[in-house]
Amino acid sequence: MMMSNHFFHLVNVSPWPILTSLSLLNLASSVIEWTLTGGYQFLFMFIAQVSLVSYQWWRDVVREAFYEGWRSAKTNTMISAGVMLFILSEVCFFSSFFWAYFYYSLSPDHSIGLCWPPAGIMSIDFMGIPFLNTLILLGSGFFITWCHYSIMINSYSIAKQTLIICCLLGVYFISIQMYEYMNLEFSFSDSVYGSSFYILTGFHGLHVLVGLLFIYINLVRLTIVSFSSLMMMGLEYSIWYWHFVDLVWLFLYCFVYWWGS
Repeated sequence: MMMSNHFFHLVNVSPWPILTSLSLLNLASSVIEWTLTGGYQFLFMFIAQVSLVSYQWWRDVVREAFYEGWRSAKTNTMISAGVMLFILSEVCFFSSFFWAYFYYSLSPDHSIGLCWPPAGIMSIDFMGIPFLNTLILLGSGFFITWCHYSIMINSYSIAKQTLIICCLLGVYFISIQMYEYMNLEFSFSDSVYGSSFYILTGFHGLHVLVGLLFIYINLVRLTIVSFSSLMMMGLEYSIWYWHFVDLVWLFLYCFVYWWGS
């Protein structure tokens, strides 16, 4: 019999870590195939596979934490520290791309016309779609914070409504971003400006999609009352992540759209 004279939760044997790894490997291979050959049949199949395995893994984690009560205060503190370190790694990830952007924009060389934006590239009006997207993301951050406050005072109906509005604003942001991409006059291969712009905004859009998935899962849990004001760490982590996404967008708007124009 396993002794429990410690503050840590030793999880049961689970097939989900290895299955998740294999599913992600298959997904990466299908993305490469889609890029090289244009075939996307396996892509959708492996997206469904990753989603199914992730759902079952998250189900087990929720059951252990909320229904079985295996999480001690020390375990929760360490999980929170891990999420903070993950967000810190994301800060380093975006910092590397911002570093490259500032390197080329602050000292443009002859190959791009000694100017920024490079010669022949029409910059984006920062008071147009980018400003609208800024308002949308800031509004979503406001509503998800309102949701958190509503749960703390046990007002679950308002919490559900505000979280739904946050999800809708996130979807609206992605839709506007796609519309902007389809109407831009430069592409990824148009000098270092195009590559920097699409890498920064594209990876931010990917993080918005991940954040939306995170928030949607918490919306489902909120609908079925799967957490309380005393045990809502998953929602709190999604709020941390969403505010990080908001902060990255503010940097993008100020330096790529506004200052870069």
